[in-house]
Amino acid sequence: MEKMGSAEIIKMLGHVAQAMNDKRQYLIELDSAIGDGDLGITMEKGFGSAYVYAKDNQSLKPGDLLMRCGMQIVKVAPSTMGTLMGTGFMRGGKMLSGKDILVSQDLAVFFEGFLQGVLERGKAKQGEKTSVDILFPIVEAMKAYQGTDCRAVLEEGVLGAYRGLEAEKGMMSQHGKAAVFREKTLQMTDPGSMAVVILIEACRDSAYN
Repeated sequence: MEKMGSAEIIKMLGHVAQAMNDKRQYLIELDSAIGDGDLGITMEKGFGSAYVYAKDNQSLKPGDLLMRCGMQIVKVAPSTMGTLMGTGFMRGGKMLSGKDILVSQDLAVFFEGFLQGVLERGKAKQGEKTSVDILFPIVEAMKAYQGTDCRAVLEEGVLGAYRGLEAEKGMMSQHGKAAVFREKTLQMTDPGSMAVVILIEACRDSAYN
């Protein structure tokens, strides 16, 4: 697959929405250990609404569609992680504004914009055990890909995400309610980081189905 239009983006959002629905309880359990326990609900609600919006607005260009879906996520899931995810989509989509068709490099550009949106909104840095530690290696891996296959660049993103998860082992959470638990978080999986892993995996899966 060398090109993706709005139809493929809508399909991708459907896979993400389904993945967040399937992983809802898992994310709730992860978040309950060190947070409010509502992450699974937030992700299911936000991406479910984004998918419905996308299906109802199929005439939009890919970047505009992604940007407006980000706005929808922020609107219906205004929690910390919902806002970060929505902001990521808004910034990433804006980076692709005006394009009718996306190629592999555009997908890397989207996630680079996504990362910048999260950095600006969340104020977290690398090494603080947040989704930033997953997004940096995703972007690095996708930008390093030199081919033209959209499936392959998304696969590289997934591999980057898992490198990020591995690097997070031994990190101590320093943001939100998780920061209160300090040393306890060293061997725990950051819920927001896992949500980003689920996101990139679903994006990859959509390209193969």
